[in-house]
Amino acid sequence: MNDDALTRARSKAFLRLLPILVLCYIIAYVDRNNVGIAKLTMKDDLPAFNDQVFGFGIGVFFWGYLLLEVPGTILVERWSARKWICRIMVTWGFIAAMTAFVKTPMQFYGIRFLLGLAEAGFFPGVIVYMTHWFPKQDRARALATFLISSPIAMMLSPIISQTVQHFGTTVTLNGVEVTYPPLLGLQGWQWIFIMWGIPAVVLGAMVPFILPDRPKDAKWLTPEEQDALETTLEEEKKMVGAKKHISLAKALTNPVVLLLALAYFGTTAANYGVETFLPSILKDWYKLTPSQAGLLTILPAIIVLMGQLLIGWSSDRNQERRWHASLPILLGVLGFALAPWTHGHFVLTMACFMMAAGGMKSYMPAFWTLPNLFLTSTAAAGSIGLINSLGNLGGFVGPSVLGYIKESTHSYDIGLYTLSFLGMTSAVIILSLRIAKKQNQPPSGTP
Repeated sequence: MNDDALTRARSKAFLRLLPILVLCYIIAYVDRNNVGIAKLTMKDDLPAFNDQVFGFGIGVFFWGYLLLEVPGTILVERWSARKWICRIMVTWGFIAAMTAFVKTPMQFYGIRFLLGLAEAGFFPGVIVYMTHWFPKQDRARALATFLISSPIAMMLSPIISQTVQHFGTTVTLNGVEVTYPPLLGLQGWQWIFIMWGIPAVVLGAMVPFILPDRPKDAKWLTPEEQDALETTLEEEKKMVGAKKHISLAKALTNPVVLLLALAYFGTTAANYGVETFLPSILKDWYKLTPSQAGLLTILPAIIVLMGQLLIGWSSDRNQERRWHASLPILLGVLGFALAPWTHGHFVLTMACFMMAAGGMKSYMPAFWTLPNLFLTSTAAAGSIGLINSLGNLGGFVGPSVLGYIKESTHSYDIGLYTLSFLGMTSAVIILSLRIAKKQNQPPSGTP
């Protein structure tokens, strides 16, 4: 094999594919979570939408996600990533924009469920897609680069959404009430959903033309580079398969796969619980305006971005996965547990939530390399889909529990302790697994 050709191919894959995938996931993440920003003014127009309704509705997204996640991921492996991603993005863009017109809690639940159905298969599909392009020594770093989409989305969403959020609201500025009329008859929270739905449709329609399925389909690789990369990926697949071949059915019932799903469930519950309610917590604890509360969510996102890049780089450099996944989660657990004690001390509160958010997302580059260490091909694709779909039910539990506890106790404290416990459980599970204590050293050469 030509090492120079392989190095060039790996570099080109990073530069050509990751910007497109990052942009797609930024839009996906905003479309999924911009309800946390819209919520700050949405309930002024829809009085029936209390914290419990929002928490349940936000979580219903993941029930739709569950139904199509595994089939969608297998389609990426056996059919076409670019065609499936196109379908996903166009449908979720339309459905996300339709959220602007909900009037009742049941309509809200229904549209969130449909959004989950539309987006199902995107995230695990991209993880599988990366195994078609990035050798083992590059995978955590590639995943880390892809995963910075979520903190970038967390930073962009409040900044861009603020340009329309004020329409149809009355705010107090320097002791003076200022009223902003609706724009084209629609309130600001409605424009948030519409404004972010449109890019998903446009970008989704472009994906089939800019995202090749495999190296052999990439016109920007020379035949020599295509062969070098395809050969390397095939050899790695054979090495894993030679150790233990597992059918799809056995993979989906593999105890390790189920434990990974349970671990992901805990971190997802903790992550989405605080991510959804953080603007509301800050507004409630410190009497902030919606704009102030929304913009402050940028600070945790900065920590997430740096943490994911650091964990991805360190995990690949050391070829170690379990501790790189577990230690950030434990830091997040500490942030959740300490946050209620900081009520009244703004700087300490923000430090705790920055630690919590950073920990509960920085672990992901190392975590998502674990399934491909003992599974290949369809078995790996189906297992990744199962882990993501079952684990993402935590996205239903976290916001629902936090919203229910807030309405029942009129406090976020017990909910935060609950999220801390869930995160601790996840870290213990990952550390208990007997896979990938230390991987074999990768071949020489880096892109």
